[in-house]
Amino acid sequence: MPVGGRKQAPDAVEHERATVTSTVSGKEWELPGMWNRMFEQRVIWDYTTDGFEKIASLAGGESLEWCYGCAKCVPVCPVDLVGEYGPRKIHRKVQTGLDLFTSDDLWLCTTCANCLRVCPKEVDMIQIMPAVREVAVGEGRIPAELQEVFEKTFRYGNALGENPRRRHGWTRDAGVPVRVLPSEPGPVDVLFYVEDYWSYHPRGQDAARAFARILASLGVDYGILGAEEKTIGDSQRLAGERGLFEALMEDVVATLVHYEFKRIVTPDPHGFNALVKEYPKRGHTYEVLHYTQLLAPLVDRIEWRKELDLTVTFHDPCYLGRHNGEYDAPRRLLEAIPGVRLVEMGRCRENGYCCGGGGGGMWLDGFTANHTSERLSERRVREAVESGADVLAVCCPYEVSRFEDGAKSTGNDGLKVRDIVELIDEAMGGAERA
Repeated sequence: MPVGGRKQAPDAVEHERATVTSTVSGKEWELPGMWNRMFEQRVIWDYTTDGFEKIASLAGGESLEWCYGCAKCVPVCPVDLVGEYGPRKIHRKVQTGLDLFTSDDLWLCTTCANCLRVCPKEVDMIQIMPAVREVAVGEGRIPAELQEVFEKTFRYGNALGENPRRRHGWTRDAGVPVRVLPSEPGPVDVLFYVEDYWSYHPRGQDAARAFARILASLGVDYGILGAEEKTIGDSQRLAGERGLFEALMEDVVATLVHYEFKRIVTPDPHGFNALVKEYPKRGHTYEVLHYTQLLAPLVDRIEWRKELDLTVTFHDPCYLGRHNGEYDAPRRLLEAIPGVRLVEMGRCRENGYCCGGGGGGMWLDGFTANHTSERLSERRVREAVESGADVLAVCCPYEVSRFEDGAKSTGNDGLKVRDIVELIDEAMGGAERA
């Protein structure tokens, strides 16, 4: 009732237990006092802000607390589809006390950027996770698998720990001459930056040799660095070893200055990403193409010798597609191959599913096995099989071995995994032509 012109709050009478009788059924119901308290305001100030403040103090970590809980990121997160993850869930855990710097969740993000694609608040996990990982690496809290790769990269200049002198060993069986610039100096149009997995991994070497044969057939003037090449190291940067990345960059730039070339071509979307985005930030600018971008405009010059009669589906690499916007060049190449029928998986182009190799995930399968029901590569293989394809085509050096392993472990051995250049080379006559 108003008292002196103002409303007076009623006196609340609360009993620990009360019984009411329904006027309809005649049944009695007990209503404890806590039932009434359910209508009180929820106290959001019970949550600590320390976790957000610690992350926001890092360059690149500011955006995590911008999340307002719409959860659009969760259904597009590839890790959530095989586990329990997603940026919204990370935000909530930090809000309720999780220390991300010491949590296993820190290492599960593949930095695929699908969450950022749909986030209305632009919460950027591609900046947040590497920033927090860098602190964890500096404090020695790092999965053993990843530590081993960092040590190999530091010692040998490649993630596989291989002898640098064997980096261009694949050229011996290419069937065509491959110019190794340190021993055959002189200007070239294209510097072919081979990167680690095409240099050393047996299946990667198959693709490197196929690419060399294609370049020779098209008359492209190119050369490689051979033993002087070191990995560009973008995946190591995203996994938290920024210092290692910058040391590698200094070595790479110091090597490149000794050679004359117009453009760099690489098969590795991760190396491509660093050269077009990270190197210019530090004053090093080059004309850079992914190999599909080099070949797509030249496709009309290719002389085809056979039809392949294959139904092919294509996996978009995250760091070529979402990160750098290239979706058409790989498809143009596949559609030009005689006999190839291209079918799309449900998740493709902008919403393509991640293979699990990005952001250091290439070397963390043992670690992530404890947190997911299956590897991301295995999930993607199932999607490829569902498309009805004979072949899963790729254009990232990480993916051939990942998907071939996934095909075996899921019992889908009938699905063949081929790099696009392997398909082109086969339709051009392959090693028989060389």
